[in-house]
Amino acid sequence: LQGDVAAFSAALRTLVNNPQFSDVMFVVGREQQKVFAHRCVLACRCQVFRGMLSQVPVGSQDSSSSVPPQGPFILGNVQPEVFLAVIEFLYTNSVTLNSHIALEVLTSSVEYGLQDLCKLCVKFIKDTLSVEQVCEALQAAVTYGQADLQQHCLAFIEGCTAAVVRTQGFRELSDVVLARVLRSDHLAVDELDLVQAVREWAHVSSAVLERPVPEVAALPVRELRLPLLAPSELVTLESYNQQDFLIPVENIAAAWRAHALRKGSGVPSRLCRPRWGTRPRDHHRHLEPHAK
Repeated sequence: LQGDVAAFSAALRTLVNNPQFSDVMFVVGREQQKVFAHRCVLACRCQVFRGMLSQVPVGSQDSSSSVPPQGPFILGNVQPEVFLAVIEFLYTNSVTLNSHIALEVLTSSVEYGLQDLCKLCVKFIKDTLSVEQVCEALQAAVTYGQADLQQHCLAFIEGCTAAVVRTQGFRELSDVVLARVLRSDHLAVDELDLVQAVREWAHVSSAVLERPVPEVAALPVRELRLPLLAPSELVTLESYNQQDFLIPVENIAAAWRAHALRKGSGVPSRLCRPRWGTRPRDHHRHLEPHAK
């Protein structure tokens, strides 16, 4: 037999961040906001908190008689709103999310080993995905091994690539994740625009990482399909390349060779395959047999 689950959850919700009867306190974020909790709830719901709350105080000789720490526990690297969302889930098995904290709550759910909370975050992120946030969501999905979210983000990017490559999130992708995006045949953007987007990404990454442009861009550049560009576009590309050396000379030479031989000789077949958004060029008909 089971009573009213909603009433039970509502009753426990009244204990969230309630100092009455609380026996542990956290100081959260740069704001140093106090968050009150009840160790029995945290410990029975989360192994990480159980370990944290059962640690023997420094200097104690007898672990069996020592009093568990009361805090305050300092959590300076998490936003209070994010931590409170985690606490809400532990007390009520539900969570209140918005687009500003969902990815950070996902991060916390992984850190605290809360698989059910992780699933709720993934569902929310998928349901509210936007052009501005999709790259950040994809980066998080790769980082935390969320394969379903990865596929959802990639499909979203494929549907509106031209808009996505102009976002700040695109410029903040890691080289590994950007290379994964560039492997797609279904990107809805012309290759020339994609080359320019990768160039802008590389300059931002170079400045942030304080490493040369060719070094930070080595992995993504391998996925650019230079044989798809017309001769006049390759000439312009070479001119830009003399300034930042984004693309290895041998890659450009291979594209010229594909033009000269009227086939993708010596070029991986995937680099001769037009994407969904590739603008047709006259020479593509010579590449098609090779792509097949």
